[in-house]
Amino acid sequence: MNERIRKLGEFGVATVYEARGRSGLIDVDLVQLLPGSSASGSARTVLCAQDDNRGVHELCAHIQPGDIAVLSMPEPRPVALIGDLLVTQLQRAGARGILCDASVRDVDELRAMGMPIWTRWIRARGAEKKARGSVGAPLEIGGAVITEGDAVLLDADGGAVVPADEIENAYQLAAARVEKEEGLRKRWLEGELSYDAYGFRVEDEGVRTT
Repeated sequence: MNERIRKLGEFGVATVYEARGRSGLIDVDLVQLLPGSSASGSARTVLCAQDDNRGVHELCAHIQPGDIAVLSMPEPRPVALIGDLLVTQLQRAGARGILCDASVRDVDELRAMGMPIWTRWIRARGAEKKARGSVGAPLEIGGAVITEGDAVLLDADGGAVVPADEIENAYQLAAARVEKEEGLRKRWLEGELSYDAYGFRVEDEGVRTT
């Protein structure tokens, strides 16, 4: 896996999103199937046909070690695109995690497997296997466009995407933000208040006295 993507994953979704000017957030409710997990890697995408997961079967043949498998349909619905058997193949191929803009099922088995998975829904409703879908297609999930090779970051705060050609810049911005926040944390631990440091107290007292 790209070292910069790995480091972005360590910085975390919130830090990278904020550092990039609040850009790239996957702004949708996601269930973190494995509490405490995180994952980062290059996006490997599939746009399945509606309510059909044949495309996921094809995606399993294209996964490379370090990839995040990103699964979607034209219209997000609570239909299970993956269960334990497909995840077995993705895990065996070296996927770092899965982002599913639909449902997953076999939840107890998936948690036991230890694969980091983020999903819109948990639902047993099964998918068809009639239409091929499109491996490598660009996807839009929660307002974020995800194309193959982009960095996908997933943790307890949700998900974010960084376009492939912006990964180095995102790393520099996030590293600077982490350094700045460490300085602020030290000041707060020493007793200084952000209410004073940011001038809010002066502003508020000025409002009260005018």
